[in-house]
Amino acid sequence: MPIPIKSDEEIKLMQESAQILIEAHELVAKHVKPGVTTKELDQVAYKFITSKHAIPSFKGYGGYPASACVSINDEVVHGIPGARKLKQGDIVSVDLGVYYKGYHSDAARTYPVGDVSPDVLKLIEVTKQCFFEGLKYAKAGNHLGQISKAIQDYAESFGYGVVRDLVGHGIGEALHEDPQVPNYKAPGRGVKLEKGMALAIEPMINMGTYQVKCLDDDWTFVTRDGLPSAHYENTIVITDDEPMILTLRSKDEGEK
Repeated sequence: MPIPIKSDEEIKLMQESAQILIEAHELVAKHVKPGVTTKELDQVAYKFITSKHAIPSFKGYGGYPASACVSINDEVVHGIPGARKLKQGDIVSVDLGVYYKGYHSDAARTYPVGDVSPDVLKLIEVTKQCFFEGLKYAKAGNHLGQISKAIQDYAESFGYGVVRDLVGHGIGEALHEDPQVPNYKAPGRGVKLEKGMALAIEPMINMGTYQVKCLDDDWTFVTRDGLPSAHYENTIVITDDEPMILTLRSKDEGEK
């Protein structure tokens, strides 16, 4: 099945979706503090996104019961919001999607809760930089495997584990489109990148083993060794020049 190529008009619509998503993340970040429940973070996101006449991409997707994925400490992704309260020293990953005017955007951030140990802060920083290392190869004419390899090489240079069971994806009219975007070097070069391809690149990096398992709720993935995991994701579009990062106000935010 051919990978969808976005027109200039479609990219503009995705930018509108992404702008709502940027603001949603900024609002949620202000509420990340000890004592706040994961459900409260979900409600903040839901109320804001719907106030913009947009739809939370995740709510009801495959039966998912919430608007946000809120994952704490050893939870890698897809944590279901509930009564659990954030505690001093936790880290929390918030993954959000917005559907607006027929197009999706998707982005994730990992936040420290109060004072967090230097080792865990380093994990958050490296995970974020993994995205930018991969982004260096997100150019027309390159291959997807170059993005994946750059992410893996950077993460593993710090001794971290790169999750294999979950990957990034194409995005647009559907939340998940082709191609899959691994954070590790899979066999072969991967697809050749073309102008107009829209990708959600999302390093999921573990402090210890790369191995994960799914809990009995059939959604939440956790690290097998119980060590922390971080998640950083943006929606981008391939151009003839530097890639467009739709879900970030400035490309320089956090890039080394």
